[in-house]
Amino acid sequence: MRHNKKINHLGRTSAHRKAMLSNMANSLIFHKRISTTVAKAKALRVFVEPLITKAKDDSTHSRRVVFENLKSKTAVAMLFREVAEKVGDRPGGYTRILKTGNRIGDNAEMCIIELVDFNENMLAAKEGKAKASKSRRGGKKKADAPKAPAAPKAAEAAAPAVEDAAPEAQE
Repeated sequence: MRHNKKINHLGRTSAHRKAMLSNMANSLIFHKRISTTVAKAKALRVFVEPLITKAKDDSTHSRRVVFENLKSKTAVAMLFREVAEKVGDRPGGYTRILKTGNRIGDNAEMCIIELVDFNENMLAAKEGKAKASKSRRGGKKKADAPKAPAAPKAAEAAAPAVEDAAPEAQE
């Protein structure tokens, strides 16, 4: 029975797995999105989200704890400067996994893992949906623009044509 065995070992030794997750976390912080397998992405999410939570509190201790896992000064600096500022008010869920299909060579499930607040396309689409959902069905349209009879519209359309012709005749 598999009681209390929640870690996916990914077919690697402990040292290899830790080094791989550290490298993948560095790449995710630098590039904001990476393509990998679903199993690695799920393991990476468990690895990197606590580090991002630590980065919200910019203290020497939290920097040392994050550096112990990432092993890259530039990644730590970028995490505390850029990433922590953008996700400061978010209570969790800093990454998104988007499945992209299967790999051709070995049919492994592939996906893209990305930092949520750094995808401009998704943010723009979300804002567009929010603006569209604000419109209501109902009385405001009718109250703002009352319907005019069809005959005056036809008369107004004919009147500008006559006015346009008059200045040409005067010249």
